[in-house]
Amino acid sequence: MPSASPRVALRVDNLKKAYRDVQAVDGIHFELVAGECFGLLGPNGAGKTTTIEICEGLTPADSGVVEVLGLRWETDAKELRQRLGIQLQETQLAEKLTVLETLELFRSFFREGPLPAEALALVQLDEKRHARVGGLSGGQKQRLALACALVGNPDLLFLDEPTTGLDPQARRQLWDLIQQFKRDGRTILLTTHYMDEAQQLCERIAIMDHGRIIARGTPRELIDSIGIEHIVEFSTAGDVDLAPIRTMAGVKDVHPAGGFFEMQVTELHTCVPALVGELGRQKLALTELRTHSATLEDVFVALTGRHLRDE
Repeated sequence: MPSASPRVALRVDNLKKAYRDVQAVDGIHFELVAGECFGLLGPNGAGKTTTIEICEGLTPADSGVVEVLGLRWETDAKELRQRLGIQLQETQLAEKLTVLETLELFRSFFREGPLPAEALALVQLDEKRHARVGGLSGGQKQRLALACALVGNPDLLFLDEPTTGLDPQARRQLWDLIQQFKRDGRTILLTTHYMDEAQQLCERIAIMDHGRIIARGTPRELIDSIGIEHIVEFSTAGDVDLAPIRTMAGVKDVHPAGGFFEMQVTELHTCVPALVGELGRQKLALTELRTHSATLEDVFVALTGRHLRDE
């Protein structure tokens, strides 16, 4: 017998939203399969937050279809609120309440879910249960916001740029929590403008720019789609003639990039020696050389001509 089709947890079809003369969301389509972490990527102003707020029932769409867990906000809002967990881009919590009091308040909104103390243990805030929210660090507040999103035991979790503004250690701690949510079988829609975050956490990704989805697929599929295996960044003590470098075998492109020159190449082992030889012919000293495998950031540059955070 054929295997059953994966259950669709969220379906967005021809979604549109405009603010005056700005088309924030311009006819996008995507689906989330139950149990996956789906990443919605793009720079500030790409339409990510508007899209996720429509899916969360916080903002009405101008047109299009949004089905969440097979339900619609127009007819099933009360039931949906019981089945979703939402962490907004900026969560404002009462600073004079304690951490435990905050969780008890949020837990009272739901029919079922873990005890507040269990949610605190899950996000590693148990030792802060009696601390006031106003005294928490930025990373601790983000973990508390995650706990508030989990106290209703949601089927679908919305995380809107959950690590923005956090230091590297706090970001990694939140990554570990999100990985645990995935292992627990939760479906997650994650918006972020950190490409490394999406590459670590997401099974599938859609890249948004100017209100439209310009690419989608698994991280590996997106990286393979641009035909670039490696990036070579170099600088020299003088002006470089890039024309002969562009014609070298295995070089897809070379251009200035933030004080360096960036080469997109298919074969690192042949392109680097060829580059060194060409710079020698131009009588230029190589002052710095760095290489890395192609990433989702390179996908974004290839698709748009700019870096994700060039705002």
